[in-house]
Amino acid sequence: MSRRRKISHGGEHEEGSSERWTTSYMDMVTVLMVLFIVLYAMSTVDQGKFDKLRLALSTGFGVTASQKIDTATGVVVPPSLVGKKGVAATNYNAAIVQLATLNSVKNSIATALQAKGLASNVSMSITSDGLTISLVGASSYFAGNSAVLQPATESILNVIGPVLTTIPNQVSIQGHADNTPSEAPYPTNWDLAAARSTGVLKYLVSATAVPEARIYSSSYGSARPLTPGMPPDQWPLNRRVDIVVLSSATNDVKSVMASILAAQK
Repeated sequence: MSRRRKISHGGEHEEGSSERWTTSYMDMVTVLMVLFIVLYAMSTVDQGKFDKLRLALSTGFGVTASQKIDTATGVVVPPSLVGKKGVAATNYNAAIVQLATLNSVKNSIATALQAKGLASNVSMSITSDGLTISLVGASSYFAGNSAVLQPATESILNVIGPVLTTIPNQVSIQGHADNTPSEAPYPTNWDLAAARSTGVLKYLVSATAVPEARIYSSSYGSARPLTPGMPPDQWPLNRRVDIVVLSSATNDVKSVMASILAAQK
């Protein structure tokens, strides 16, 4: 039991209180120990994990411009959406899901094409409307004024088709033609482009088992060249078919998707 002694003004003071400084001392030692543990942990940080953490934090706090961001694991938040609540947040989350789904399909197709040595024969891009897979390559896909599938076309469709069977998205097959006036048996370039898209659709359904309820074809004739004002020697590039994996998002969500994609450029 601690002893008490009176002090001059008549109060009491515990002799044990003179040792209270040890408590503060032990607290300081504990803080120093924690500091050194943290310093040690930082000295052995995994650079790969640190970069992922840095990118994740940047994404979460709305940092935009970055050429090193891995869009497969993170998405830049557009400044206009930072801090938004309610409907805006719901649309943003839906947009993230849509983009992740389209990226997954794109990566699956790219991996399958790479395994067959066909990756250089197909171009792919993601927009708010969906994933566009372009069969561009002049006569390697379609001869002039012809809708007959070339062997190269069938080889690529044999890779793309099985991936399309695993997803629920609607698929639009869009036919195109170059600016050369069409000849028999196709009265116009619209008919030629329609025949090309229909040929691709039939092959995907019959040879790769893409459900016919989820796929349809359309024709753009020569109205949508790859690049407006292309010189005649590049016109054959417009003999093409685009396979579009359509986004199932609403218009509001597509608007958010467009903002996210613009922020990633």
